[in-house]
Order: sequence, then C-alpha cells, then structure tokens
Amino acid sequence: MKKFWKYYFPAIYGLLIYFTIRLLLDTVTGMKFWQRPWQTNSFEMFISVLMGYTFIWVQHRLYKYFDTKWQKELSYKRVLKEFGYICLVSFIFQNIFIMPVAIFTDDGAQWYDVVDINIIPTLYSIIYYGISRSNTFLEAYVNNRLKLEKVVSDQLQAELKFLKSQLHPHFIFNALNTIYFQMDEDVSAAKRSVERFSELLRYQLYDQEQTVPVRREIQYLESFISLQKVRASDKLSLRVEFDPLLNDQQVYPLLFFPLVENAFKYVGGGYKICIKTLLQDDHIIFRIENDIPDSIPLERVGGIGLENLRRRLELLYPDKHTFSIDKTEKDFTVALIIKAA
Repeated sequence: MKKFWKYYFPAIYGLLIYFTIRLLLDTVTGMKFWQRPWQTNSFEMFISVLMGYTFIWVQHRLYKYFDTKWQKELSYKRVLKEFGYICLVSFIFQNIFIMPVAIFTDDGAQWYDVVDINIIPTLYSIIYYGISRSNTFLEAYVNNRLKLEKVVSDQLQAELKFLKSQLHPHFIFNALNTIYFQMDEDVSAAKRSVERFSELLRYQLYDQEQTVPVRREIQYLESFISLQKVRASDKLSLRVEFDPLLNDQQVYPLLFFPLVENAFKYVGGGYKICIKTLLQDDHIIFRIENDIPDSIPLERVGGIGLENLRRRLELLYPDKHTFSIDKTEKDFTVALIIKAA
C-alpha cells in the first residue's frame, strides 16, 4: 500500500487535476479535448503528472517540518498554519506548471482558464491534505487527551494523598494523648497501647494498595476502638456490630476511620456510641451514631475530617456512594453507603 501512495498516486493525482480542468473548460468553450492533437494532450498530461509528483513530495516535506516543529501537538494554530502553507504551495505550483501550458496552447489563457487553474488544484490539494493528515491529527488528538487525562489523574492522586495525610495529625495526637495518661497508671497497658498504635500506623503508612479487603478495614477500626476505649469515660456506652459477611469485598482504605474518630472526639451527653456495618446486596452500609454534649454548637461537630471524607468519596466513588449526616440537639448520625467491588 505504501508503494502505491509513493509511486503511483502522485501520477493519478496529477491526471485527476488535468482531466477535471479540461472537462470544465470544454464545457465552457464547447471544445472536445480528445479531438486535439495527441502530442498536445500528451504534453499537458506529462506536465500535470510531473506537477503531481513534485507537489506531493513538497507537501510531505512540509509535513515533516510541521511534525518536527510541533512534535505532534494538535492545536488550531497549527492546523491553520499548515492549511495556509498548503494553499500557498498549491497556488505556486499550479501557476508554475499548468498556467504556462494554458498560455501557449489553444487560444491562450482566458479569464476562465485562470479561475479553473487556480481553483481546481487548490480544492484537490485541500482534500488530499485532509485525508493524508487525518491519521497524524487523530494520533495527536489521542496524545493530547492522554496527556490531559494523566494531568487530571496526577492531580487527583495528589489531592487524595493530601486528604489522606490530613488524617494523621488528629489520629497521632489522640493516640499519644491516650498513652501519656496510661503511663502514670499502668505501664503494661501503655505498652499494649503502643503496640496497637504501631500496628495502626503501619497500616496507614506502609499499606500502598489501591484497595484493600474490607476485613482489614474492620480490623483497623477494632484496634482503633480498643485504643480509644482505654481513655474513654466510664460513662461511655459502646455498641459495635460488624456483619460477618463482610470479608473480601474491596474498598478504598481509611474511609470509615474519620467517622469513628469523629464519634469518639465529640461524644458527650448520654455518652452513647453505636457503630453498625452490614452488607446488603453489593453495598456496604456503615452507620454510626453518637450523643453530643450540649456545650458544642452543631456546626462544629464533624469538622475537617468529614469534609475531607466527603471529598475523597467524590473522587473515589463518583455516583457510587451515599453520604448523609443527621444532626439533632442530642445526637449526631452519619450513614455511608458504598458499592463494594
């Protein structure tokens, strides 16, 4: 196929221009070009074929120049410049090759000869330009889309890492605070808390999987809850239910943690916390409810942790999650439903 486009097509291109011009001129003048001397027709066809080879060669040299200059970058500026150069080259070639032939044959170059000789080859050059550059522009368009998607993906990944990193300061502060109070009362218990704390940090810092089995999230929450129970008030009434069917379903890590952390942070009033997680069809339902103290304004309950979680859900589960918050003067309820993979 490459052989055809390289060796045969330029001749066909030149002859196509020639016969189109001749047929239009014969329509206007009433002449029949096949009744002319064969030497004249042969000479005109030879010039047209020569122009076809030369024009196609120059056009592809321009393509290489454009590709080197823009390196397959697609833009309106590039297309307009290429289009302008191709039209200019076509205008030059048709006036160098075809116009002299029209001047020195038949009755000379009339106004309609000038019009046809400048319009017909230009139209064919534009058509050929569109066909021959379609693959290049399609490839450039795909490359641009891939670059754009990579930039967007990198931005989203950077934002997710930032949002995830914002969980650490609150978590570390609360855990260290717990261990600090234990040191004065029970060193052995403090050591166990340090072990739990190190396990939690290991999960946060070294787990680089994109998704994890939900059982690992549950284990993480259980360790965190155990650590929080140490420093919790004796008045705390805690009820935790994890559905035994939750096992290997894949979820993104640290989605439930902000909800549990928030409940322990703001619990007050009747000091009740109820955590319930269940599997319903292919959805994981996580619901947590806690009493809140009268002294904290409702708008302060939640804070940056829940805002970060909301943003992470938008990035990780677009149109595949439900996140609702219900606040009253006495309790604070959050329900999260996500589609399990």
